[in-house]
Amino acid sequence: MTSVAQKFEAAKEKAAMAIHRFKNRQFFATTKKGEVSEFREELRAQEPRIRKDAVKKVIAAMTVGKDVSMLFTDVVNCMQTEDLELKKLVYLYIINYAKTKPDLAILAVNTFVKDSMDPNPLIRALAVRTMGCIRVDRILEYICDPLRRCIRDQDPYVRKTAAVCVAKLYDISADLAEDRGFVDALVEMVGDSNPMVVANAVAALTEIDDISTGGAGESPRLEFLEVGKLLVAVNECTEWGQVFLLDALARIRMHGEEQARMVIERVIPRLSHVNSAVVLSAIRVILHCMDSLPVGAAQAYSRKLAPPLVTLLSAEPEVQYVALRNIVLIVQKYPEILAHEIKVFFCKYNDPLYVKMEKLEIMVMLASLSTVDLVLMELKEYALEVDVDFVRKAVRCIGRCAVKLRDAAQRCIDVLLELIQTRVTYLTQEAVVVIKDIFRRYPNRYESVISQLCESLEGLDEPEAKASMVWIIGEYAERIDNAQELLDLLLESFPEETHAVQLQLLTAAVKLFLQSPTEASQQMIQLVLSSATQDTDDPDLRDRAYIYWRLLSTDPEVARAVVMCERPEISPESSYLPQPMLNQLLGQVATLASVYHRPATSFVTRHRQALQSYEALQARRQLEDAEEYGGEVEDSAAAAAAQAAAQAGAAAGPSAAAAAAQAVGGISDLLDLSGDDPAPAPAAPQGGGGLGGGLDDILGVGDAPAPAPAPAPAAAAPGVPTLLTPEQGRGMRILGRMARVQGGAALQLQVDNTTGAPVDGFMIQVNKNAFGLQPAQVVMNLASVAPGGSGRCVVPLAVSPAHVTGAPAPRLQIAVKTNQLGVAYFECALAAEAVCSPDGAVTGGEFLQKYPGLPETPPGGASVSLPAPIDPAALSAKLSGAGLHVVHTRPTDAGHAVFASCKFGGTDVLLDLRLTTGAPSLQAHIRAQQPDAGPMFAEALQRVLGQ
Repeated sequence: MTSVAQKFEAAKEKAAMAIHRFKNRQFFATTKKGEVSEFREELRAQEPRIRKDAVKKVIAAMTVGKDVSMLFTDVVNCMQTEDLELKKLVYLYIINYAKTKPDLAILAVNTFVKDSMDPNPLIRALAVRTMGCIRVDRILEYICDPLRRCIRDQDPYVRKTAAVCVAKLYDISADLAEDRGFVDALVEMVGDSNPMVVANAVAALTEIDDISTGGAGESPRLEFLEVGKLLVAVNECTEWGQVFLLDALARIRMHGEEQARMVIERVIPRLSHVNSAVVLSAIRVILHCMDSLPVGAAQAYSRKLAPPLVTLLSAEPEVQYVALRNIVLIVQKYPEILAHEIKVFFCKYNDPLYVKMEKLEIMVMLASLSTVDLVLMELKEYALEVDVDFVRKAVRCIGRCAVKLRDAAQRCIDVLLELIQTRVTYLTQEAVVVIKDIFRRYPNRYESVISQLCESLEGLDEPEAKASMVWIIGEYAERIDNAQELLDLLLESFPEETHAVQLQLLTAAVKLFLQSPTEASQQMIQLVLSSATQDTDDPDLRDRAYIYWRLLSTDPEVARAVVMCERPEISPESSYLPQPMLNQLLGQVATLASVYHRPATSFVTRHRQALQSYEALQARRQLEDAEEYGGEVEDSAAAAAAQAAAQAGAAAGPSAAAAAAQAVGGISDLLDLSGDDPAPAPAAPQGGGGLGGGLDDILGVGDAPAPAPAPAPAAAAPGVPTLLTPEQGRGMRILGRMARVQGGAALQLQVDNTTGAPVDGFMIQVNKNAFGLQPAQVVMNLASVAPGGSGRCVVPLAVSPAHVTGAPAPRLQIAVKTNQLGVAYFECALAAEAVCSPDGAVTGGEFLQKYPGLPETPPGGASVSLPAPIDPAALSAKLSGAGLHVVHTRPTDAGHAVFASCKFGGTDVLLDLRLTTGAPSLQAHIRAQQPDAGPMFAEALQRVLGQ
């Protein structure tokens, strides 16, 4: 009975668990079709009110980031309506997806053409604006006639919209815009009676100039505009239209003093505008015109800039910051503008830190002998605040005032000594650093304060402050009685000190020995040199120690001449921008460049989106649809495909088995063709078997027939690597390499068909990589390959930011799909010469600064064989052709050294190439942040120079 009861209880428990599982499963079971299905049903409703509400729901979902592109056809069908509100909503939907899914937007192009002739000007403008957003080659067939009509439209709203569309058309096809006269029409629109049309035309011409010149700042089309027409339009435009017009005026070269005066007089009223952008743009125009005036006239006009600049400091903190960054540039060239307004830049208690920092900068620039006492009082008060960063900046500003104003240096020193007496750690340490700079600026003038500095030595723990104090001790060792004791105290922690402090301690010890060559100092210098040469891994410290040791052992007088030589004084202009860069930035006032204090070309890279082929977009769409429907492959099918791949690999040998295993677990997932759960890659056919499951099914080729018996394979081209063998490609062999073609990366491929039937429908895709390389077109330029035949093609590679991932790898992972053989996967070696960019051009000084900080890969360099000895000029020419920037060439004892640089995967690569006279080889020393970059560039040099 007991066993029966136990069995009954167990059965009862299992039944309860089954019921529980069934109830839980109900939470995941639903008959609801989903939000998209509900939208589709409502969009197809007969009642107009329901359709309008449905479009509103779709727009709301699109606004919050949901993908509703699958409703495109249903939404576009709602365009056939007289309801203006509904039509505007549909156009809003189309414009949103016109850039990301242009192949869908092109389907409604006939409706756009029809709407471009609608009686309502708003509809006409919407139609032409939407057509301008579609970047597909087929749109060019339809856009020209509607755009030409809209340029000459009666309504100014349509004309101003058409002006912007011309700039978009120029970006798509510059030749078409020029040949059809659209650019000339824009120039004519500058004389339009409506000021907003003029503003949009000028903005479009500015954009076209930037596109045609690559953002170089030149304005070949704006130069021919009549300045008078622009000045008339400025008075009638909206505030943002005024900004466009003023920015255009700032780019037009003034023809003589009279024209410059006229422009300034007409622009001065804009200085009192309520919009700060208009004010800054007006200031930019006046600064531009002042370059064409005599000095006296320019100074007279410059005084009129002070009130608007001061007014900008009463705006919001963010506007204040932008204004202050621009004022820093203006004051550097025209300090007299705000020389009497220094109190305006005193910090308020509620100013944000970023505003306070900029105000301190301007206070130093405006400080003079008449205002320095007032400035020092303010800075001293700021130095007693609680914000550490603000305090440090204030102390540094006191030092800069001393460096700038020789007659006020003693007053600055007195303030710094008062701050040191507070015994606040960070305040004292910053003051020590500043006083060191003052000693550099005025040597042998303020040594009386050294004793007070030495009293605070024990409280120094920051590397910069400690290094500054050590420099002072070494420099003035003769005037410091206990200099030996102070250095001995600091040398006790020599091995644990930072790099900068160790270097200063080493130099200070040598200076002490040279100034006071006693037995104690000799013993100290021996200990320091021994420790620096034997117990450290720092090459800079070790090399400097060896240099000092050899100098001291050879000739102490020479050592004194080297170590104790006079150093150049610190210049007060050392913190200023170079004059050429300053002039360039003053021409970009009121832009981001003036806020960054960097030319726009240094942080803005203009990427033109390539014009896409409609056929290629359709092919890509088919691939995406196949992926979407193939993403639900059952686990059993995946397991079967994996087993087939393993069996095929085992039959072909260990290397093929490893490749099959990698294809199953790696590339298929990396190519993002299999949804969230990676499906296995197709196995190589064995005998007459069909294709496996996995990615073949995903790409819609799972039922493809087995290839016919193949003829004898064609011989491989000599020297070209085999990327895909016939066994791996089910009868298709691919040979090729990556190369630099016409300044860009490309794949040079040869496809051999060893099957008994023609192969066509070639499509190619590249996995995500560090360079974002993707085929410019998915469809390969290869129509069909006959049985036993071969076909060759070049696949240009374009950069897609969406496909950038990871660090640079030595190989690209590639997939090729055909109609008959399905998908084949292979890898191609990455050619560094094809992807390196000369944007990494550096000057000689930058090269010397960056070179020691980058690791050498491979260590010791690499030897590159040459077919014959080469001279430096020929070597430089080959390097330039391979995308490298030649920095410098100089002779050496053995031959020549050529230094080059480039960008590789966003990081710098520096090359030091050593040529030996008469030798058919060179030694390449390659330094890069990426460890794989060195071997890849060594191989690239062998390919480029070994030909």
